[in-house]
Amino acid sequence: MKILVTGVNGFIGTHLLEKTTTATDWQVQGFDIADDNLAPFAGNPQLSFHKGDIFKETDWIEEQVKSADVVLPLAGIAKPAYYLQKPVWTFELDFEQNLKVVRLCAKHHKRVIFPSTSEVYGMSGDAELKEDESPLITGPIVKMRWMYSCSKQMMDRVIFAYGQEQGLQFTLFRPFNWVGPRLDTFKDAEERKARSITQMIYDVLYRGEITLVNGGEQRRSFTWVGDGVDGLCAIIENRDNKADGQIFNLGNPSNNYSIKEMAELLIDEMKGFPVYAERANAARLNVIPADKYYGKTYDDMQNRLPSVEKMDRLLGWKPRTDMRELLRRTIQWYAEREN
Repeated sequence: MKILVTGVNGFIGTHLLEKTTTATDWQVQGFDIADDNLAPFAGNPQLSFHKGDIFKETDWIEEQVKSADVVLPLAGIAKPAYYLQKPVWTFELDFEQNLKVVRLCAKHHKRVIFPSTSEVYGMSGDAELKEDESPLITGPIVKMRWMYSCSKQMMDRVIFAYGQEQGLQFTLFRPFNWVGPRLDTFKDAEERKARSITQMIYDVLYRGEITLVNGGEQRRSFTWVGDGVDGLCAIIENRDNKADGQIFNLGNPSNNYSIKEMAELLIDEMKGFPVYAERANAARLNVIPADKYYGKTYDDMQNRLPSVEKMDRLLGWKPRTDMRELLRRTIQWYAEREN
């Protein structure tokens, strides 16, 4: 099987490469604007890589779509700090450029697996979010936070429509707060642009305190990236075509914690690493209003709890890694690179 992966240098892309190059014989044609995370795969015969700008390389991308069995368009903006500051760019990349790729898949009759997001559910009132039932509710236009969610939701709808009208073979998957090594960089965290766990680890080490936006009462369902990638590989494999035309949540409902609870667990786990113990013991929590941290165009949802029943029923996938273990594994990765 040959898979075209745009955004292969990113968080999901590199973890997918780790899995495919050790557990499958799949060939990956990777594409990204950067390659700083790909050094471990240099010379690997299962990976071919092309460095380029998705805005400029339409002809090259079309040639690769034509020769691929599966297309996985991972390129996109997924950090709240970025899509709050650059909402037009977020729309242009997450919607317009990915729409270009999807249209090429429809034109050449290629299967596409699109990374949606748990954010499409927005402020849905459902206690448990179900792929084919829960309403998708976003906030007011003046809250720019929803540009990302709306861009992804519209892609979901367009892909589904292509499937209905033109027979496009597709699957949509919705990651719920996947965490692990390489989620973000410490440079992102220094600029307060990293997502929760990377930001918190950095803040414990270099600021001495974790900032809790609006008190950290928002709840999320944190998922070890390795579990998520196992689910993604089951979708790619598509045994008996059970993933065709489906939307799947990939999350861990057992790891549903508030941001504050997660911060407390993180500090506790960091105390168990000698290289971090002193700084973790001295760390404190600091509450800050959202508009002071992100600006007045931020908005948020209070809880995201996924149903993963359909992934289990159709593809036999369940998440396995509990909260403390995923925190421990992530901290371990940073501790090994302390110097």
